[in-house]
Amino acid sequence: MSTPTPPALEDGLRNSLIRKQLVQAVYAADYSAAAIAAPFDEGTGALAAIPAGYVAIGYTTDDGLTFTTDLSMSDVTSSQSVEPTRSDIESEVLTGQYVPQETNPAAVSLYKGLPLTGAGALPVLGEPWSMERPAFPRSPYYRLLFIGLDFGDAGGEIYIVKHYPKARVTSKDDQQWARSTETQWPVTVQAYRDPVIGTAEREWVDGPGWRALAE
Repeated sequence: MSTPTPPALEDGLRNSLIRKQLVQAVYAADYSAAAIAAPFDEGTGALAAIPAGYVAIGYTTDDGLTFTTDLSMSDVTSSQSVEPTRSDIESEVLTGQYVPQETNPAAVSLYKGLPLTGAGALPVLGEPWSMERPAFPRSPYYRLLFIGLDFGDAGGEIYIVKHYPKARVTSKDDQQWARSTETQWPVTVQAYRDPVIGTAEREWVDGPGWRALAE
């Protein structure tokens, strides 16, 4: 009987597939804006133009963007087994967290629960701003677009794009006024299922550098 050849464990290792998001960007739009359907050029994989209505959040802290999935399972247990004999997803909550460093209309509007355009929106930079806390604070829905950029070994762009077609701010961290740190507008946003699109999250991976990995 011949001795089987042991597997070469290094054959499955490819450091070219280790990704980082070297640059991150966050864009927000009112819920009335169009959802993101095709963020890339079909022919080249290049990133398409950001649709009208989406505004940049700007600089964020070097903690970057944090995405959390809170998964809750419902287990069935049986006397004949020490493990669950059935498990089902009871809930799955998707959230994104980031800390804007710019005092601009987009960052402040999400922190304050204001629309980005139209009645009640903040004026442009340089014009006087006036904000009052209502007796019953609002929590409007937005559309959020997150873009991460990496580069392949040959220098081509590799993008990971995440889209929350229906999201709202569900948590705000403390804001500190001090000489030692910039004024921040930290928020946590939660994704909800969009009734028209039928999903709470869309995600894509593409770019010229990604397509260069094809064998």
